[in-house]
Amino acid sequence: MNRFQMIALDVDGTLINDHHEITPKTRESVLEVAKQGAEILLCTGRNPSSTIPLLEQLGLVGTVITHNGAVTMESATRKIIHQYVIADSELAPFKAYCREHHYHFDLNTANDLYVEREDILTEEVLAMYGKFYVVPLVLPVDGSLTDQMVKMTAFGTKEQMDELEAEWNTWMHELTIIRSGDYFIDIMHARASKGNALKHCAASREVDASAILAIGNYYNDITMLQFAGVGIAMDNSPIEVKAAADDITLSNNEDGVHLALVKYCL
Repeated sequence: MNRFQMIALDVDGTLINDHHEITPKTRESVLEVAKQGAEILLCTGRNPSSTIPLLEQLGLVGTVITHNGAVTMESATRKIIHQYVIADSELAPFKAYCREHHYHFDLNTANDLYVEREDILTEEVLAMYGKFYVVPLVLPVDGSLTDQMVKMTAFGTKEQMDELEAEWNTWMHELTIIRSGDYFIDIMHARASKGNALKHCAASREVDASAILAIGNYYNDITMLQFAGVGIAMDNSPIEVKAAADDITLSNNEDGVHLALVKYCL
């Protein structure tokens, strides 16, 4: 009998390989764990529209934790279970800084991703979004959506994001700023995190943290790795993520999720 009632899986750099694929071996092991009765929760920085197709590729329906914990949603109905909305006044200085210093950024409601101007959508930018099944929209000029944002994301080269992260780390604010990838920095509500969202889901199901297994690979995964009874870092994780985990599996290009599930669940 598998002692884990919930399995929390990060997506990019964890569940999928660098070719954006779920390998057959990983899919089979995830499905076998699900057949044994464990709930599979995808926990990702992606939005629901780029997360739910991956759950469907696994042949599953259920709950997805998206936007790094800012939005939790039921995949079958697209019903929002829980979300953390950010006040536009809190985002204003971050948007202004990105405009002034020419950093690309987008704004996210629970379901959609927006840019401020259509001319931002170059072929290169559209190709980047396309990898994540996202079709960006242009924000209405009347500002009608400003009270519905759950996340702002800046992206660029690793060097650009290193510089931007260093700058923003000197600011006084009450938001969560998390590096969700080498090329991405996410800004969210102060209480939005994968760990808090996973805690919220566990409480609603009366599942103890000791019965949760979490697998991830990046800084935005640390809170869920620490909350879970067992947190496993991928071998492609930064050293700080590995240090926060209870165990380390092989990389996302070596079926690390499959091996972790075999070791702990199968």
